[in-house]
Amino acid sequence: MADRTEPVVSTVALIGNPNTGKSTLFSALVGIYQHVGNYPGATVEKKTGRMDYADRRYEFIDLPGLYSLAARSRDEMVAADVLLGRREDCEPVDAVVCIVDAANLRRNLYLVSQVLELGLPTLVAVNMLDVAEKHDVAVDLERLRQQLPVPVVGIQANRRIGIDDLKAAFAELIEQPPHQPETPFPEAFEKEVTRLESLLGEQAGQAGQAGQVPRSLVRRLLLDRGSLLQRSLLEGRSTTIAAELEAARDRLTAADLPVPEVETKVRYAWARRVLDGVVTQPDRYKRTTTDRIDRVLTHRVWGLIVFFLLMGFVFQTVFTGGSHLMDLIGAVFQALGGLVETQMAEGALRSLLVDGVIGGVGGVVTFLPQILILFLFIALLEDCGYMARAAYLMDKLMSRVGLSGKSFIPMLSSFACAIPGIMAARVIENERDRLTTILVAPLMTCSARLPIFSLLIAAFIPAQTVCGRFVTLQGITLLSLYLLGIVSAVGVALLLKKTLLRGATPPFVMELPSYKWPSPRTVLHRVGQRGWIFLRTAGTLILAVSILVWAAIYFPHNSQVVEAPFRARQQASETELARLDPDDTRHAEVSEELAQINREIAGAYQRQSILGQMGRVIEPAVKPLGWDWRIGCAVIASLPAREVVVATLGVIYNLGEDVDAESEEGRTKFHRRLNGATWDGSDPPRKVFNVPVALSIMVFFALCAQCFATLAVIRRETNSWRWPAFTFAYMTTLAYLGALATYQIGIRIGG
Repeated sequence: MADRTEPVVSTVALIGNPNTGKSTLFSALVGIYQHVGNYPGATVEKKTGRMDYADRRYEFIDLPGLYSLAARSRDEMVAADVLLGRREDCEPVDAVVCIVDAANLRRNLYLVSQVLELGLPTLVAVNMLDVAEKHDVAVDLERLRQQLPVPVVGIQANRRIGIDDLKAAFAELIEQPPHQPETPFPEAFEKEVTRLESLLGEQAGQAGQAGQVPRSLVRRLLLDRGSLLQRSLLEGRSTTIAAELEAARDRLTAADLPVPEVETKVRYAWARRVLDGVVTQPDRYKRTTTDRIDRVLTHRVWGLIVFFLLMGFVFQTVFTGGSHLMDLIGAVFQALGGLVETQMAEGALRSLLVDGVIGGVGGVVTFLPQILILFLFIALLEDCGYMARAAYLMDKLMSRVGLSGKSFIPMLSSFACAIPGIMAARVIENERDRLTTILVAPLMTCSARLPIFSLLIAAFIPAQTVCGRFVTLQGITLLSLYLLGIVSAVGVALLLKKTLLRGATPPFVMELPSYKWPSPRTVLHRVGQRGWIFLRTAGTLILAVSILVWAAIYFPHNSQVVEAPFRARQQASETELARLDPDDTRHAEVSEELAQINREIAGAYQRQSILGQMGRVIEPAVKPLGWDWRIGCAVIASLPAREVVVATLGVIYNLGEDVDAESEEGRTKFHRRLNGATWDGSDPPRKVFNVPVALSIMVFFALCAQCFATLAVIRRETNSWRWPAFTFAYMTTLAYLGALATYQIGIRIGG
């Protein structure tokens, strides 16, 4: 058998301004061979993929969209580090593809000029030629090829036009030697760069460090005052360099070449020279379809109406569109658990597999349809260009709490699930705004809270109508819980922006791209990637914590002690049931009696468990909320996911685990059993549940951080356990105080 030689691998970076079609081009080149993760040590998304062409393998890195290499945000810092070869987790870049918008060449060439100075083999892909044509903008690609020192290829990435030409150009580009970079900067500026280059080299030699600092890096160091790149480069160096930098900038200012203004003037002057005779603009601006649509969608009145109608449709679809699939997934996991139960003998291992592993995984996967539907809408709205309009519309409102319009979409997404909402905050460049958005996103009322709300509202809130027959007290209660989360998020955001994350509200600058038909390939890839990330990050943690909670509920599981008080009744019922005919009316009664005994045994096991003992320990703390130790147990058990509280209440109050929130019979059963629960040792018996207690529980779960998956994603997005710990602490405190006030006020009003 002949040996197969591995193809030669070349690393290619894709870079471009936002909304130039870079991600669409990336998907067109690599297809399904792409991977999404995070850069180690950074919360910036890392998209990589491979393409085999002409006996060579190309490893593509899709860098974040940015306007300049002047690193002010994490995205820009990662892009600069990758291009400069300063990241150990990435192979050095062999070539660069700059994607530019044919209708905005002058602005896009600003970034191209920065990339050309790096001296790497570079190719310019002129995208969206069809959009330029619609604007009556003519682009002479042949003349552009003559006036740029690197290859130029015209493409339409969304229609895969020109992709084959681009692939052929790669093969030629890799074989060519890197072009010699030409700087457009004045001689006085280059002298200062040479001076700093020499000083940095001397300092590196004295410190025993090998290698010369690249000239392009020194130039960025001089230009980017206060940038993340400058802070990174100066870290660990003597103060002499910082002093020399300021002295050089002072000399340039005196020579009428102030930093950073000199870069803007020089690069745009270079872009004008390159585009001389390349672009022909129309005499009059042509009103396009995008302009006509925007007259409605960005209108301060009609735009908001359309936006809220669209968001209502999106979230109604999220809540209802995946219900059948969720039921199917739930049924599959239930059947799987039943199969394991029938194939294994009763014991700890079977309980671990059924209640811990299968139940834990099923609890996560069941919500996957909602997550996928939400991401499908987000991907469609982003790819067609509407999401930028939504951020623009909401900027004025968000600025009142110290945030920008870009924070609105992540917070809106959190109404379905905080996990995708937190992940969507990556689009926010300002680090304080991004962190503030992440910290308040879990306060939005997610779908996991609905089972708790629906059961308790149906059980304890009267179904009487108010303000007309179409508005009920139950509906007002549910709406109030949603509003409570929104108001709390606004208050916390204001507080954070005035204390821990103090800073001025950044100006909202966002390019409104032209509307276009979404690319099915791009949208489906994005949805699939997000779904997998959700399963990988959220699912694994919930599985682990579910197993821990199972262990806390199961052990010590002393059957002799727990079942002894019930054994006589259980045996009597089993004996009577065995001799009764199934058609006998008494048969159903005895069956229910036996089921009730089994529920009481399950509740007794939980009372003797580690979780039950923990509930008794915290009872003094939760008693002012109107809760007994059993409600405390349910709260502790719900740490992996809020919806667990319903099943836990079912076990510990002897209701059974299969409380059906969707059926009237299930809600009636839930109400009847909870309504009969009394405080341990109370004489005369005092009921645990009433309206103030039910409201107290709902307020607590409306504000608490009872979701370890959310905390895990916050850890992933911030690269620190400090912020998840802070989120858990402040939300638990807020939830406790809210529940305390609700119960104490409610009991006084009721009394």
